[in-house]
Amino acid sequence: MDFELTEEQRAFADTAREFAASEFAPHAARWDAEAVFPREAIGKAGELGFCGLYAPESIDGLALPRLDATLVFEEMAAVDPSTTAFITIHNMATWMLGTWGTEAVRKTWGAELTSGRKLASYCLTEPGAGSDAGSLKTRAELQGGEYVINGGKAFISGAGATDVLVLMARTGGGGAGGISALAVPADAPGVSYGKKEHKMGWNSQPTRTIAFDNVRVPSDHLLGSEGEGFRIAMKGLDGGRINIATCSVGAAQGALDAARLYLHDRQQFGKPLASFQALQFKLADMATELVAARQMVRLAASKLDAGHADASTYCAMAKRFATDVGFNVCNDALQLHGGYGYLSEFPLERLVRDTRVHQILEGTNEIMRVIVARKLLEGESDIR
Repeated sequence: MDFELTEEQRAFADTAREFAASEFAPHAARWDAEAVFPREAIGKAGELGFCGLYAPESIDGLALPRLDATLVFEEMAAVDPSTTAFITIHNMATWMLGTWGTEAVRKTWGAELTSGRKLASYCLTEPGAGSDAGSLKTRAELQGGEYVINGGKAFISGAGATDVLVLMARTGGGGAGGISALAVPADAPGVSYGKKEHKMGWNSQPTRTIAFDNVRVPSDHLLGSEGEGFRIAMKGLDGGRINIATCSVGAAQGALDAARLYLHDRQQFGKPLASFQALQFKLADMATELVAARQMVRLAASKLDAGHADASTYCAMAKRFATDVGFNVCNDALQLHGGYGYLSEFPLERLVRDTRVHQILEGTNEIMRVIVARKLLEGESDIR
């Protein structure tokens, strides 16, 4: 087992770190405060290939392993987890479209998405179907050569500011087997958007409800086959859980780095804070937990890349552990800053707010525990 990164992997990480320092760091606080969706910066990320990291080469994606993608996302999230998290969602939707889309769909949107010239939203959650995604009610009826879509989605990242919606809708009977995936133009007649939600964090990306009122799309906008949508959604979420876990690791690293510098700079009782053993112990525990979370995320990514039979379980474990650790490290870093950590002039309060939602989305951490427990209790398991 080799824990060292290759030269190529280090080059990807270095490029992402430099990009985040130049394009995110000077603006992240303003984007958060003013709820700005930074399309220009995301487009620049696309110029480096960061909008199609693991999308197939058939749509001009880089087709990187998920492990390599985590290295890029972690470096960007250390500066701005909110914007980076949207880029990970875009990557997931783009990968779905490139993997299961028809030639017509891939030709229309593929290269536009991987380049960052156009952006995608992932539409699974509904007002009455969050953790119970298999009960979604949005319906797509095949009429002639078109699907007619009616229903609504909630908590959709980028909604109202993106160009294509990767939509999960019911084309058959009840349960997961009746769900299909469709590519829907975001400006199609009958698509409407709710107000931009006011959120605790993730303010650099808009979140809205979406309503579908007799929206018509050609039948060749179906991704995969009818009834395959839930399987596509779950495959996407395996990678999505690694992505959001990586954003937590990155944010925590950014917070840890800030705390380490602050402990050297800040003086109390005639000494730098770094000289107090209690604070040294706290910093050591934060670093230890963070390294453990990072290695668990990379292990899960490696399992997914290898097509391991228990990859979904490893992804669930990594998502649960890393998002809890990430939030705790950011919160502890804020505490080490004292009152200054609570001020918006410092990045800590923003990192705390942005990482809190990671414990909820891409499947709540309670659902992650359900996934792991079911695997352990079903009989033979290679989870160790």
